[in-house]
Amino acid sequence: MKAVQIIQPGEVKVIHLPLPGIKPGEVLVKINHTGFCGSDLNTYSGKNPMARLPVVPGHEISAEITERSEGVPEHIQPGRLCTVNPYTACGHCSSCRNGRPNACRYNQTLGVQRDGAMTEFMALPWEKIITDREHTLSKKALALVEPLSVGFHAVSRAQVTDLDTVMIIGCGMIGLGALIRSHIRGARVIAVDVDESKLALAGQLGAAYTLCSGTEDIHARLQDLTNGAGPDVVIEAVGAPATYRMAVDEVSFTGRVACIGYAKTEIAFETKLFVQKEMDIRGARNALPEDFRAVMEYLGRGHCPEDALISGIYPPEQAQEALERWKSSPGKVFRILISFE
Repeated sequence: MKAVQIIQPGEVKVIHLPLPGIKPGEVLVKINHTGFCGSDLNTYSGKNPMARLPVVPGHEISAEITERSEGVPEHIQPGRLCTVNPYTACGHCSSCRNGRPNACRYNQTLGVQRDGAMTEFMALPWEKIITDREHTLSKKALALVEPLSVGFHAVSRAQVTDLDTVMIIGCGMIGLGALIRSHIRGARVIAVDVDESKLALAGQLGAAYTLCSGTEDIHARLQDLTNGAGPDVVIEAVGAPATYRMAVDEVSFTGRVACIGYAKTEIAFETKLFVQKEMDIRGARNALPEDFRAVMEYLGRGHCPEDALISGIYPPEQAQEALERWKSSPGKVFRILISFE
């Protein structure tokens, strides 16, 4: 079977692997689409210290169940479409003991620390399979579930309610997930990005206000929009020193900051604001099964402009071309899918 492999930074090849067998408690799935994530782009660019090369990338998965073994629950049947929870938790660390396996100290994510789903077939433990029980999602939509779920999880971490004004910094795929979930919860959302096309989509998805950080005075606009208080919640979905400082500077007194983005350098903060504002700063890592389900419920309503979130669909043989396109214009790409249909 075909698989896409990142051999080393800047080099991608299509390789051939044996068809996997399944053990008791496992299912075999046929991959329909696998999305390229920002972590995959960093692996390709040589900027992902967690990746073990060579690696088959991919953890944003749309698949169809083709075979089940003994010990698999009845609702997991061949022919059912599904997505996959791509995180592997140890079950013993403090995060796992506290019911938050998404933040497992020893987590291994498909396509990063272990081979991922950019291949024709995969054998997986049945517990990782999340089926489309209502039969409402397209094959393409199922590949969008995992990245959107990361944003959904950040909103849960920030405890967003309908009383909140929420500022989303960064309107990429994960930031849009946070925007969608905040809007569903009834919050007033202010979206911030440097790209006007992303802001236009943010407005379509529920942002009450869209601010372009490249051309507007963000502090002045926020003060005007919040009567001088600042947003109750700031969700940082970029991972840059300037956006991290913006989150701390602009959040209201007693506000909450949820951090998703990884900054690649150290950041200096005015730490007196931590104390003066008595703010909560919370990390948001990966997602929980309930976040996946919430995304699938949202997508099943048919209101999401799926095609606007997919910047291109490529065959495996053009995976390197797809990554080069993304690398050359990182601000213009939401999600690129590799199709094995």
